[in-house]
Amino acid sequence: MPHPPSPAGHGPDPTPAPRQRVVGMLGGMSWESTAEYYRLANELVRERLGGLHSARLVLASVDFAEIERLQVAGEWDRAGQVLAGEAARLQAAGAELLVLCTNTMHRVADQVQAAVDVPLLHLADATAAAVQAAGLSTVGLLGTAFTMEQAFYRDRLAGHGLRVLVPDAADRAEVHRVVYDELCLGVVRPESREEYRQVIGRLVDAGAQGVVLGCTEIELLVGAEDSPVPVFPTTRLHVEAAITAALEGVPVG
Repeated sequence: MPHPPSPAGHGPDPTPAPRQRVVGMLGGMSWESTAEYYRLANELVRERLGGLHSARLVLASVDFAEIERLQVAGEWDRAGQVLAGEAARLQAAGAELLVLCTNTMHRVADQVQAAVDVPLLHLADATAAAVQAAGLSTVGLLGTAFTMEQAFYRDRLAGHGLRVLVPDAADRAEVHRVVYDELCLGVVRPESREEYRQVIGRLVDAGAQGVVLGCTEIELLVGAEDSPVPVFPTTRLHVEAAITAALEGVPVG
């Protein structure tokens, strides 16, 4: 069947159809949250393009037990080497944009970015943009103890002009325990949801205008209905930013 003429009557429209950029997902930390990344990416592409469209992805899934041992031992450089190697393999497999599917391991984001020539879309930047779009300036941060207590994540948010509050020591320990002992294993307990609600309430009492769910597994446990202030689900925000970049060519990196 011949192509329909262009509006100018000069034959087929020579403009090629937009092509999705291939998103490389560096995941497995844990696979529970990486599965959410994969699901959300495909759902968003289907919503935006319709029909049978799905996301163009390549995925590297590491053994989380190895990474967790390095976290506990404080061997962040070694963990960064592992993830940098995986990132290079994703680029070799055709990735044009990378997402590191974990908040905590953004501790080594610079090391990962240095290993590739394609942009790494930083999770905290996507989160900060959403907080700013909501008109908020002070947020509470929930995450692993590494994310809440070390400077790498809080400073990245603060670099966008945000004030970041974290729970007290006892609450940080409980939030961390639930992530590693329950959520990373696919266990979702109503009692833990109630604990998180109370932690959120104390952050709000301390001045938080919103709460960053700064661990990809936390979204398996709590959401907007569990907080008196807006929550910022980092997994969804990260995937939304990646798919927007993949489909619309928004500058990243």
